[in-house]
Amino acid sequence: MKPRIAVLGCGYWGSNHIRTLKALGALHAVSDANGARAEGFASEQSCLAISPDELFSREDVDGIVMALPPQYHAELAIRAVEAGKDVLVEKPIALTVADGERAVAAANANKRVFMVGHVLRFHPAFERLKELIDAGELGEVKYIHSHRLGLGKFHTENDALWDLAPHDLSMILAITGSEPIEVRGEGAALLDHLSDFAHLHMRFPNGMRSHLFTSRLNPYRERRLTVVGTKSMAVFDDVEPWEKKLAVYRHAVWQDSGQWAFTNNEPSYVEVEQGMPLTRELEHFLSCMKTRSAPRTSGEEAVAVLRILTAGTVGHS
Repeated sequence: MKPRIAVLGCGYWGSNHIRTLKALGALHAVSDANGARAEGFASEQSCLAISPDELFSREDVDGIVMALPPQYHAELAIRAVEAGKDVLVEKPIALTVADGERAVAAANANKRVFMVGHVLRFHPAFERLKELIDAGELGEVKYIHSHRLGLGKFHTENDALWDLAPHDLSMILAITGSEPIEVRGEGAALLDHLSDFAHLHMRFPNGMRSHLFTSRLNPYRERRLTVVGTKSMAVFDDVEPWEKKLAVYRHAVWQDSGQWAFTNNEPSYVEVEQGMPLTRELEHFLSCMKTRSAPRTSGEEAVAVLRILTAGTVGHS
């Protein structure tokens, strides 16, 4: 039998989890501080509506997906794992490194699956990109930059860095295999006290560099991760249609008689299996619950993301 999952938080992203889990045959219950909202989803999806206070003690709930405002994630995740539930917590898992570490420690102490919703790690185009990198197709990776730009969404607790950057940081950490040894951040608040755009510059132990730019005050959408290697460069562009989401540029740069020369080649597009990242993420969560294996997007990685976000927040104005 599939694990029985409850979704805690029936807002915009929680509703996506609800519908996807229903399609996977694993949705058992929904829960929200707004009882009427939970009842509405329960009626629509033919599942139980359980109050948040009652949820953690229910023996018929095996796992909980948490899609809440981030200030509530750590405490409720700790409460869940101490009650014997596996959890998938949306990003960011906490607003401080200390709270994130407490949640991960509690999950480990209680031998619970603790997975984090870095959903783009499950995007077929990123998975294919990671395969190319691991196979040496790009050569030695020297530089990674990501742009995540658009208009909105605006939050009362999350600025552009904390809301938009975790996905890209998770992908960057998956490629580098290590945390940066230097992080520099810059941002600015244009609407209120929360930064509406942010730049992060990172340096890694092996000399690799990375740059990240996020903005929620941009007139066009950009969702692009670029990886520069010694053999070629690759671009994962999620705004493009499926047949163009992953491009490889086999440019060549060399010295000729003391002068630099290069060839500017047209991209070759890599075939990518189509699939919904959220569906694949939740399938992975269910699989980890069954096999008791560590998730690809672990709590430890999410704490590493929190450390980078915290370091990058210094200097914002």
